[in-house]
Amino acid sequence: MSENILEQKAADQSDRPTLGNYQRTRRYVLAVLIVALFALLLVGQSMFPPESIVHETIEMAGVVMIFLGIVGRLWSTLYIGGRKSAEVVTGGPYSITRNPLYVFSTLASAGVGAQMGSFTAMIGFGLLCAIAFHIVILREERFLSELMGAPYQAYLAKVPRFMPNLSLYSEGDTGSFRPRLLLTTLLDGLVFLVAMPVFEMIDGAQIAGTLPVLFRVP
Repeated sequence: MSENILEQKAADQSDRPTLGNYQRTRRYVLAVLIVALFALLLVGQSMFPPESIVHETIEMAGVVMIFLGIVGRLWSTLYIGGRKSAEVVTGGPYSITRNPLYVFSTLASAGVGAQMGSFTAMIGFGLLCAIAFHIVILREERFLSELMGAPYQAYLAKVPRFMPNLSLYSEGDTGSFRPRLLLTTLLDGLVFLVAMPVFEMIDGAQIAGTLPVLFRVP
């Protein structure tokens, strides 16, 4: 009888979604959004000429956001260290927002959009990524609430879901150092840097008339 119960529990657990499932879903959704936005930007152009001060300022602001996003993701990974589904991490970036990896990824995504030299593209990239992350965050929270119970519920009540509250900052414990996770996070973040040469190529092709410009955005 006990063996049957254990087998049933094991079957129930195997049928339940894991945190990894939610994170894979987030990656797929984000990949689709980025591909769709890039497709649109191939035939779109900023209203500000590439050589204008406004265009260059937006691009440079985007570069700063990309680098801050990459550094922030590394900082977050240093604290989470693979512990997200094992314990409640409340130190460092996790003391001011429950989802710093998503916050910094959204910042970097907005920086990608800014490489078009457009306020609209910058805000659009960031907003769409934030919406995609929000859907995944809600599902993750349900999963972690069931998994960790009261300690996680107390964390939910104290720390904001997305927008950081700097007044809550505490250093906390970084946990064990895991170089492989940091390397993976760094390689993931470097994908954002690809946007800079890609947008320069798109600008050049549009100026040369190789790519058509079907719409312009501020």
